[in-house]
Amino acid sequence: MSDSNPSSSASDQNEAAVKDEVLEEPLPKKIKLEPTEQKSLAVEKLEQRLGGILCCAVCLDLPKTAIYQCTNGHLMCAGCFNHLLADARLRDENATCPNCRVDISKTSVSRNLAVEKALSELPSECQFCGEEYPRNFVIRHEQSQCEERSTVCQYSRIGCPWQGPFHEQKEHERNCTHPHNTGAQVLQALDLIEQSKKEEKLLYESIIEFLSFEKVNFHDLQMKPYRTDEFIHKLFYETGRFQAFDQQWVVKARVNNSQRDPALSCEREMSYQISLKAKTPQPISLSYMILRGPFSDAKVNPKIYKFDFTESELETPYTKLPLVDTAECNRLLSKKVIDFRLIMFVHQK
Repeated sequence: MSDSNPSSSASDQNEAAVKDEVLEEPLPKKIKLEPTEQKSLAVEKLEQRLGGILCCAVCLDLPKTAIYQCTNGHLMCAGCFNHLLADARLRDENATCPNCRVDISKTSVSRNLAVEKALSELPSECQFCGEEYPRNFVIRHEQSQCEERSTVCQYSRIGCPWQGPFHEQKEHERNCTHPHNTGAQVLQALDLIEQSKKEEKLLYESIIEFLSFEKVNFHDLQMKPYRTDEFIHKLFYETGRFQAFDQQWVVKARVNNSQRDPALSCEREMSYQISLKAKTPQPISLSYMILRGPFSDAKVNPKIYKFDFTESELETPYTKLPLVDTAECNRLLSKKVIDFRLIMFVHQK
């Protein structure tokens, strides 16, 4: 006869059923996303990750121009790279990478073309309409295609002050009252435009007139950096001596009018003077201007200065080197030498 217990067998079966229920409990459900939502989420995360990886190590922004890298691969945009070299020049130090502190220079860094191409394909928002386009296309879109881009009325030359989005321009011009202004009102607007053009016209007329002078001298020069002998050394630039009009001359330049520490200033400019290295028996009335040299890519807006050299006045005052902006000044400071062309005109008495 069997001695099995029916109650014990039923209990074992109940425990097994409970274990099966525990094991068969479904896993937590994931949030179901539509295919388009999944794709946009993945793209957004990829863009954010790339933005953090490919950004400039100095300004932490995605570069829009050339991208340089140190020997360890850290990225810098062209503007920040030139700024680091300019700061080092002003402090008389070696420029270093802000990440790893390895020395950087014009010769030790290299362009990272792969990163430049990758960044050109990343999406960027149009500043006017907010739509996203590849970075290599968004500038053209903002300049000529965006319906929200800022524009002015075609009658702005006769005084219309309207400024608004491009898609509203035609509607405004149909209702603009300035085409019906009187001759006196139109003439008043044209006078304001004429005043802004007069200085530029005078400059080119002066250059053409000076080129007809008997004594004209062209010199392609190089300014090299030096330090003063003061307790706190200051940076200045100077050319070698050169011959013109039977005299010896030198050109000097300084940064921010010899500011105590120009490395602490974000706004930078250079000014220069011309020195006559020997006393002159006869006064010399000289006009002069600096241009971009044949081996230079400096962006200089030409401007003419005039000075009368006498036996007691052998140096011109420091006059501003007409660079386009602070970034251009940093670019010149980052170079070992500054190349330029000096044109000198002697006025006949």
